[in-house]
Amino acid sequence: MTRLILWRHGQTAWNAGGRVQGQIDTPLSETGLAQAAAAAPRLAALEPAVLVSSDLRRASATMAALAALVDVPVTYDPRLRERSFGEWEGLTHAEIGGTWPEAFERWRRGEPVDDADVEDIDALSKRMTDALHEIVSAAPRGATVVVATHGAAARHATAALLGWPHALASTLGALLNCHSTDLRHDETRGWQLAGHNLP
Repeated sequence: MTRLILWRHGQTAWNAGGRVQGQIDTPLSETGLAQAAAAAPRLAALEPAVLVSSDLRRASATMAALAALVDVPVTYDPRLRERSFGEWEGLTHAEIGGTWPEAFERWRRGEPVDDADVEDIDALSKRMTDALHEIVSAAPRGATVVVATHGAAARHATAALLGWPHALASTLGALLNCHSTDLRHDETRGWQLAGHNLP
């Protein structure tokens, strides 16, 4: 089986402050850099053959910690970026809830949001799965592939690869900073979830 590790980036100051980042290009904090350095040896032990990262700095800097330990080049794909949160980007949850109370509650329940130019879940899932299918198809059979990406992007990509309806994506626990989801692809049985929120 080909192994696909979806690795969420380390912490940023906006994560710590409860601000929605979306596709704003925020850097890792000192805590995030330390998280990436601590997690990288575990992933290096998996002997990844392919490293691909979102082009946003918080993901690419996280991947750099792993790339420093293995002799594998990193490629970058903007399709692996976080969900675009439109007008919500840069705001706290309290600020979003105060201005868009109904949409905010729908988002918290994992339901579609049609307000504030927030990216549609179908569009997010499609761009993520298109990228991941291409990455895995190009990898050597049976290889381990590590993808540095983002929380919402990884959650919806996982659900889409497994063939789950959107409503089930919210049953996956939030992917913590520098934690990962472990997926396996079998040519006969398709995608399987082997682990989630792994430190």
